[in-house]
Amino acid sequence: MYAESLRKLTFLLILINLLIYGFLAFLSKNPLIIDYNLLAIYGQYNLFVYEGWYWQLFTSLFIHANLLHVLGNSLFLAFFGFKAEELFTKKVYLFTYFASGLTGNLLTLLMGANIVSVGASGAIFGLFGASTIYMRKTMNQSILSALIYAMYLFLMNIGANINLVSHLGGLATGLMIGYILAKKPRSYYTLHYSIRYM
Repeated sequence: MYAESLRKLTFLLILINLLIYGFLAFLSKNPLIIDYNLLAIYGQYNLFVYEGWYWQLFTSLFIHANLLHVLGNSLFLAFFGFKAEELFTKKVYLFTYFASGLTGNLLTLLMGANIVSVGASGAIFGLFGASTIYMRKTMNQSILSALIYAMYLFLMNIGANINLVSHLGGLATGLMIGYILAKKPRSYYTLHYSIRYM
């Protein structure tokens, strides 16, 4: 089925994250934690971005600080990514993922030059937000419950060394995308099917 074939996107993103983590762990000579200097080079080091390393806004979405970080994000990406693939086309899925992640990273620039930020959490929050509000809106339900659920998940992730600005930026972007999509005609969603004769 079409929805099932799209799930390859989530598997692909998880695989990319794990492979990159494995490569950086090899360079760090430590499977549990990535060397800080590598995080500053391949993640988002605001000072470097200010000086023109704009590509870090993108690469940081695939960099994780330690094993628990990459495994946790992979788990949440599986949860929310599979649901998003059931609802959206491939283009909408990828647009939501990267738009949410990049928005979170851009907002992170406001935190100061000495901040180093890594991880796919902003993008994952975007998929969650888009899926949640899209489902409520298309079923003619109140979006208030979706917003409450979204903020509950956001508050659950408050902790030390957590980039709340990135999370909030990704979540807000996803909610906005999901709301806009739910109000538009569903012409952007194409069903693919085949008929089998018994």
